[in-house]
Amino acid sequence: MNVPMMVLQIPIINEFGGPSYEDLFRLLILIILVIVVALLAERIEKVRQLNQLNRDLENSAIQLHEANEELEAFAYSVSHDLRVPLRAIDGFSRILMEDYGDSLDEEGNRLISIVRDNTEKMGDLIDDILLLSRVGRQKMKGFEIDMEYLVRNVWEDLRPDWEGREIELIVDDLPNAQGDRILMAQVFQNLLSNSIKFTRNKNPAVIEVGAQNYNDEIIYYVKDNGAGFDMKYIDKLFGLFQRLHTAEEFEGTGVGLSIVQRIIKRHGGQVWGEGEPFKGATIYFTLPKV
Repeated sequence: MNVPMMVLQIPIINEFGGPSYEDLFRLLILIILVIVVALLAERIEKVRQLNQLNRDLENSAIQLHEANEELEAFAYSVSHDLRVPLRAIDGFSRILMEDYGDSLDEEGNRLISIVRDNTEKMGDLIDDILLLSRVGRQKMKGFEIDMEYLVRNVWEDLRPDWEGREIELIVDDLPNAQGDRILMAQVFQNLLSNSIKFTRNKNPAVIEVGAQNYNDEIIYYVKDNGAGFDMKYIDKLFGLFQRLHTAEEFEGTGVGLSIVQRIIKRHGGQVWGEGEPFKGATIYFTLPKV
């Protein structure tokens, strides 16, 4: 940065051949003035660089937002279009089994069953991808939510999944939260569904929904005594299409916790998990206090 220089004609030699106090004072003023101008110039340059950096960040954020919107629209379109041929495969394979099953040998029926099973799995995957896409696109409506009431409602909606099993549901006193009720219902639906699924081999199964106050946030959690998981795979827990158990052990697409994470992040919170093999898992998430 070039610093503007001020040129003053200052006699710095007095009549005795040395500098006078007045000359020294002028020289001192000149030096201070030059330093101040240099500091101001440096400050102006830093402000200019900071403004440019902010403009670059804003442009990057806009581009990233547009790319995310395009990606979500692409996922929605592809998933939606895949439904048509998938429905045809499912329909024709069902007709084949119903009308021609007696004409096929054991191997033929086995192969048709595999086609139908995989069609069902692909249908579940498409449903989850569409749900994931909707979660990112859906406009949020912020209201105060009675979390305890919400949990009990979701639990009743899941009755077909747990009825006939010995499951103890413990719902602690849950503070109200501020957020989108539909999206938060989706969070509890995914977490409670996971707990119901992964406690399948426990009798009795115990599922607890609780909360803790922490500074200006509330930590909610869903805990179970099910299959759990090894903490060395914790980085995969919320990864899209990541599974910590084989499909033969527990069904699923590996999308549910990704949806939970996306919803909680949209509410400004965080989500994490703890687990131990065969001793259960706990999923925590935070929301701002009302």
